[in-house]
Amino acid sequence: MNFASVRIITDDVDRLVAFYEKVLGVSAERPAPVFAELVVPSCTLAIGHSETVHLFGAGSAVAANNRTVIIEFRVQDVDAEFERLKPFVGEWVKEPATMPWGNRAALFRDPDGNLVNLFAPVTEEAIERFSGRG
Repeated sequence: MNFASVRIITDDVDRLVAFYEKVLGVSAERPAPVFAELVVPSCTLAIGHSETVHLFGAGSAVAANNRTVIIEFRVQDVDAEFERLKPFVGEWVKEPATMPWGNRAALFRDPDGNLVNLFAPVTEEAIERFSGRG
């Protein structure tokens, strides 16, 4: 089994796609107006309109109501990304800091309130832990 993607359900696909295009620096693929994928080498971030949830027969998902998942992206330089993203990120939860487990990280919320973490391993142990990962 291979991990394929994370999908965010939203009531405003266009707004969230535009935001993540800026964050990730890639253009979204839009096979339908209610669905988009932002593909980077290590993962795919999918964004679907709340109208799409019923297609899976999975009950309901409430857009902009996530309180348990953090979407994480490994970056080369957390401080540089923080400076680059400051102009359009509305809510920074944590400015760049080094975490006890050896990652430098910055945490913010996307326009729907989902938590997004940018991190880079910086200690010897953290760098070793991530060696060999994509």
